[in-house]
Amino acid sequence: MAVTRAADRDRYLSVLYAPEEKRGALFALYAFNSAIAGIRDRVSEPLPGAVRLQFWRDALAMGVSHGGGEAEGAPLVIALTQTIREHGLPLDPFLNMLDAREFDLYDDPMPSRNDLEGYCGETASALIQLASLVLDPAAARGVAEIAGHAGCAQAIAGLLRLLPIHRRRGQCYVPADVMAAAGIDREAFLSGRDGSGAERVIAAMVALGRDHAARFETLARDLVPALRPAFLPAGLAPAYFGRLEGKGVRALDEVAEIPAWRRHWIMFRRATSGWG
Repeated sequence: MAVTRAADRDRYLSVLYAPEEKRGALFALYAFNSAIAGIRDRVSEPLPGAVRLQFWRDALAMGVSHGGGEAEGAPLVIALTQTIREHGLPLDPFLNMLDAREFDLYDDPMPSRNDLEGYCGETASALIQLASLVLDPAAARGVAEIAGHAGCAQAIAGLLRLLPIHRRRGQCYVPADVMAAAGIDREAFLSGRDGSGAERVIAAMVALGRDHAARFETLARDLVPALRPAFLPAGLAPAYFGRLEGKGVRALDEVAEIPAWRRHWIMFRRATSGWG
C-alpha cells in the first residue's frame, strides 16, 4: 500500500473504492507496475534495467510454480505471486508487460501510432484487465475492448504529463508518424527549438488520447459497478487532457497536474454513479 501511495497516487485512491478484501491484491498489482515502470529512473544505462526485468520474469515463473521465492524484494514478489495464484490470473500479461517495459530502457523512437497503442495495451490496458479479474472474474471476461481504450487514454495522458522528464533524458514516446504530420522531427521536439511544432504535436497527442477516452466512456456505460475501481484512474484522463491543452507548449517543461480535490471528486462520482 505504501509503495502505491507514494509512486502512483491515482491508482492508490482508486483502490480505496474497492471492497476491503480485494485491496491487498490490487495494491500488489499496482506496486508491481510501479516497480517496473520506475526501473529507468533507477539505472544509468540499459543493461542493469534489463537485468531487473529479467529478475521479475524469473521471480514470477518460480513464484507461481513453487509458491514463493527468496530474493531481494521478496515481499512484493510473494504478494504478487499469491495474488496471481489466489485469483487465477494468467501469467502471460505480466510477461508481456515486462517485455513492453524494455522500450523504456532505451531512447529509441516510437515508430507509429499503432506501436504506441500496442505499448499502452500491454501496460496500462493489461493492468486494468488484471485488476478487473481480481474484482469480478465473471464480469471481467467482457471488458477487453473497454480496457483497451481506457488504458490508451490513461497511458497517453501519463506520457504527456511526463514530457519534461522524458525530454531531459532524450527519450520520446510521441510516434514518428504523429510528429511527421505535425511538421517537426524528433530532435527539434526534444530540444524545444520549434515551439509551434511542439504545440501541434501536443495537440495531436491530446486529440488521440481524447478519442480513446471518449470511446472508453461510451463503452463504460454498461460497466458493472463491481469493476468500476479498476477503471477509475483512466477516468481522470479527460481532466489531465484539459490541463495539457491549457499549458500548450509549456507542457514540455511543466508537469500537468489537477487539484487533489478534483481527483477525489471525479473518482467519487464515477465510483458511485459510473459513466451512465
